[in-house]
Amino acid sequence: MSQQAQGGEEYVPTGEDRVAARLAEITEDEAEARAAALRAGLQDYELDDADAALLEETQEDDAGLPYVPALPVLAIVGRPNVGKSTLVNRIIRSREAVVEDVPGVTRDRVSYPAEWNGRDFTLVDTGGWEADAKGIHKRVAEQAELAVDEADAVVFVLDGLVGASAVDEAVVKMLRRKKKPVLLAANKIDSSAQMSEVYPLWNLGLGEPYPVSALHGTGTGDLLDAALKHLPQTAQHRGLVPLDGPRRVALVGRPNVGKSSLLNKLAGADRVVVDKVAGTTRDPVDELVTLGGEQWRFVDTAGIRRRQHMASGSEYYAMLRTQRAVDKAEVAVVLLAVDEPVSEQDIRIVQMALDAGRALVLAYNKWDLLDEERRYYLEREIERDLAHVSWAPRVNVSAKTGWHKDKLAPALQRSLENWEQRIPTGRLNAFLGELVAAHPHPVRGGKQPRILFGTQPATRPPKFVLFTTGFLDPGYRRFITRRLRETFDFTGTPIEVQMRVREKRKRR
Repeated sequence: MSQQAQGGEEYVPTGEDRVAARLAEITEDEAEARAAALRAGLQDYELDDADAALLEETQEDDAGLPYVPALPVLAIVGRPNVGKSTLVNRIIRSREAVVEDVPGVTRDRVSYPAEWNGRDFTLVDTGGWEADAKGIHKRVAEQAELAVDEADAVVFVLDGLVGASAVDEAVVKMLRRKKKPVLLAANKIDSSAQMSEVYPLWNLGLGEPYPVSALHGTGTGDLLDAALKHLPQTAQHRGLVPLDGPRRVALVGRPNVGKSSLLNKLAGADRVVVDKVAGTTRDPVDELVTLGGEQWRFVDTAGIRRRQHMASGSEYYAMLRTQRAVDKAEVAVVLLAVDEPVSEQDIRIVQMALDAGRALVLAYNKWDLLDEERRYYLEREIERDLAHVSWAPRVNVSAKTGWHKDKLAPALQRSLENWEQRIPTGRLNAFLGELVAAHPHPVRGGKQPRILFGTQPATRPPKFVLFTTGFLDPGYRRFITRRLRETFDFTGTPIEVQMRVREKRKRR
């Protein structure tokens, strides 16, 4: 985004200053005393209730949280288009899983938190399993089989109106090999008149078939009651996780830039379906990854290929879920392919992360394919199109080989640390005082607005509010924002500087 689009050029001061040096000479006690005096001076100005509440806000300390055992896992499997994702949405009481009336919409195994009758567990949706699948469908089937391996119990879904097909019988053979508790769900049974279609399913040898209608919700309670009897109290394959959960990282980018390949490389396994066809990932896919000695929850998202109002069908809903994954994340890793020019889509995806207020890391993928000529043009493109996020850490990686993947952890940690950074009120006002003394706001119409007091009411991302006697030029606010970054190191996080213009109280 150009500076013109943001309201004019940034204010450029004349000459150098000693703001940093003078700030270093001010003790904490002196800074607090100066801030207290400025705070008291605000009583001479017209303040409303919102101002008073803002000035009274205090920082809460985050206590360290212990690790706890992971929740048990229930996997939903079956052949394509039998209603697995519809059943998942019914169980989690939300339209999280992408659903469309064509087979093969779900491709990866996708985890969701779920609860039934006071018990929490993890529900895993999978793509359709087919015994003789080829190409991308084979990799989808492999992911479904891996989901069974990691599950504590399995719900096998088939179309109750169609009955057991040859593919269903192949799924049964696969499930028997896994030796996991299996519950048989006969889906699309909407009335008692259709129960005659369910009885032949006893012949599969999986025990009692549970007639359900994922679309209308009938029978799902009985199915879940039975499933909970087979689930242990804690997961058998997932170990310990932090009580508050690992830090959440959203992998975002346009289609086919290597998000899924990077997640697989970080996880050390083929966790996500990868194919040369762009748009393979539809649902956000969570994976716990140990990186830099710390556990992270990476979320692979669907590639954004066009503006939201131009998308349709599963692509539209996948885009909504990508937006939701970014909103739920703490830091976004925007992946850009260096072998292609920085595009409007790339800039729009970066803006999505900024609008959500997430910490940000830019990862330039396929660096191993970069030659000197392309590198020259890439640097010019970054300087031209991504100058507004020049503060974001930059990591050059190769998702294919794993080159420099270890550089991601320090970048993530630094961005999150600054995303949560809070500047003491005394230090903030000492900085503002020295800065304004060295570079006062330009006089406009015979008036020169002053900054009365500054405070930081929020973190994640950092937000600053300046009480002023008049409107600060956008260019001067950008100047203050830049100097805040330079002085206190807000690398990796957006910061917001607001102002509240207040008039002096009238003497009575």
